[in-house]
Amino acid sequence: MSTPIAFSAAGTGAAARAGGARPKLEHAYLELRTPPPGGSLTPGGPCGRIDFQFNPKELSLTKAAAWKRDNAKGAKSAGPPEYQGPQPSKLTVEMFFDASDTQDTSVVKSVEQLFACCVPTNETRQQQRSSPPWVVFHWGGLTGFPGYVSQVQVKYTLFTTSGVPIRAVCLVTMEEISGETPGQNPTSGALHARRVHRVQSGDTLPQLAYREYGDPAAWRVIAETNGIDDPMRLAHGRELLLPALDELERLQDDEPDRPGARAALGAGR
Repeated sequence: MSTPIAFSAAGTGAAARAGGARPKLEHAYLELRTPPPGGSLTPGGPCGRIDFQFNPKELSLTKAAAWKRDNAKGAKSAGPPEYQGPQPSKLTVEMFFDASDTQDTSVVKSVEQLFACCVPTNETRQQQRSSPPWVVFHWGGLTGFPGYVSQVQVKYTLFTTSGVPIRAVCLVTMEEISGETPGQNPTSGALHARRVHRVQSGDTLPQLAYREYGDPAAWRVIAETNGIDDPMRLAHGRELLLPALDELERLQDDEPDRPGARAALGAGR
């Protein structure tokens, strides 16, 4: 099976290498990730996904800075503002579900999946560290930041004669887990252009890293990005996200300080 062609905001990747071929239709989805233990900022492995029935018509991305202004006593004007640091990024997206053809409960089930993103998972409850799943927005070659669902607003707009909702418009707000950390690109909360590679027989992470970046040592970043604990075992058919070059450089700079990267490095020795 050939590598799927994914949209790339940077105009690079599989589509460019295919000689300008028209990209295939990619459906957006929310990837659910296992909350990490011990306060780590590196999400765990995938634990589910929520597919968009229809791709969003727009995305709303918010990035803000925190400032503090002290009013000097007796002064005629306020003092100069003092920069306090960046605030977490927020991504808001609309999800539309419709079952007017089938008249079934699929819309209700999709909405319940979204609501579940605001409720602690059973595993974290049992471990006495209650946390909802982390989420990452994907759409072709675009990948959002690791975050959590802070709000879900649902409006049901169509019902069956028995009162079952069969059409819904959902406004989902995701907030970045962490703000800027030392040495991190201040725009890291933005959407990244990444290529998608489907694992084929014989694929290895160093091989993919060399083919994509010309550097086999970059396999560690691929492993960290995809939550791979054992780089020697790649499931056939699994889709891997390959960061763009500018993101790769930032992740390599941050790698020694990231717990997940150290774990992947240890597993590959």
